[in-house]
Amino acid sequence: MKRAGAIGRRLEKSIFKVERKGHSLKGRTILTFAALCTVPFVLVLSNSMLIPVLPKMQRAMGISLFQVGLLITAFSIPAGTIIPLAGFLSDQYGRKLIMVPSLLIFGLGGVFAGLAALFLEKPYIYILLARILQGVGGGGTYQLAMALTGDIFQSEERSKALGILEAANGLGKVAAPLLGAGSALIFWYAPFFVYGVLAFTAALLVWFICEEPEKEGKKEPLKSYLKNLQQIFSQKGRGLGICFLAGMLTLFLFFGVLSYFSDLLESRYHIKGFTTGLYIAGPVLAMALTSYLVGTLLQKQLAKLLKPAVITGLALQTSSLLILALVRRQYVLFVAIIILGIGSGILLPSLNMLITSASLKERGLVTALYGTVRFFGAALGPPTVGLALDLGPLVMFLAAALAAALIAALALFFLDEGELLPAKMLAPEKGSGDGG
Repeated sequence: MKRAGAIGRRLEKSIFKVERKGHSLKGRTILTFAALCTVPFVLVLSNSMLIPVLPKMQRAMGISLFQVGLLITAFSIPAGTIIPLAGFLSDQYGRKLIMVPSLLIFGLGGVFAGLAALFLEKPYIYILLARILQGVGGGGTYQLAMALTGDIFQSEERSKALGILEAANGLGKVAAPLLGAGSALIFWYAPFFVYGVLAFTAALLVWFICEEPEKEGKKEPLKSYLKNLQQIFSQKGRGLGICFLAGMLTLFLFFGVLSYFSDLLESRYHIKGFTTGLYIAGPVLAMALTSYLVGTLLQKQLAKLLKPAVITGLALQTSSLLILALVRRQYVLFVAIIILGIGSGILLPSLNMLITSASLKERGLVTALYGTVRFFGAALGPPTVGLALDLGPLVMFLAAALAAALIAALALFFLDEGELLPAKMLAPEKGSGDGG
């Protein structure tokens, strides 16, 4: 136990040795961060851009609804699987060295899918393989951008930066269906080429503009690395577990409810096309704007607000789900989903801050594991909601509200920000200011 405590103290000192070399959102660092923000924007297009085009693709290729749905699954499974490996490699060899090739692979997968549709009479199987390739690339993108943000920015700047990064992710969700539907007006496979253009551009920006802090020391052997990771989870596992659960549930609920609302607009209220997109954009914009504002607020009062922000976000989610369970009026439902977006926007930057601050040397893998559970939450939400609707909206949303309330209770009684955040981040020194 004494040895573990000594190791923990040395780790905390090493964290703040590097933290003081961090940067603020000024000058050259703004360009670095702007380039990083292109990464979550590109990744979020991966599935969302295809969703409004799937019926058109189904007709063009003469395939079933199940087969066209596999275009989403073919990306999601390899992406979620690759994320932890990409995190480990980035801790060993650097974020950019993993992130840039990942963006190129993601873009190449899109181009290959587009070329298959352009030149082959029956392109479906080749498009499916190209989507798997895209998933392999996608696994090494957004979570590494989050980890690199944690590497670059000082403690008092990190919360704002992570909030902006989450907002870029949200804005990508808003733009994705419009970009997909708009490009498909040219030809049905045009969105695949859009992937290539945007991913290659993001790769160039990250490679030539982002300045990654130098890693101190030698690469850590795998056995030692895993031992240190095990130590982090043995010391901080309770807090990390709550954060992982909250992050997974948030994405699960948000995308599940959006899919339910989209179907409801068409089946019950007969709202279709671009108008549906505008309705869906509302809660996503609410989440993106809230993420930015909360990141800015946390920057100023980090120690006081992190845990309350987590609990408030989960409480708003619970309230939204209770409204969805009990009310069926169109505009009340819309307001409830806006509340869900606001709750998610409060919660996610707070979780990002806690996760990225829990470890320095193993930050990439810890963040990547968090990304994996978030990714599978988003992937499982829509199909689970579709199946749960057989029980009826009342039972489905009450069960979801209960899950959110339980995690809020866990956060209230067991989440200790002092367990995850280093001591000096909780009580920053006066005049610590900009480090570069």
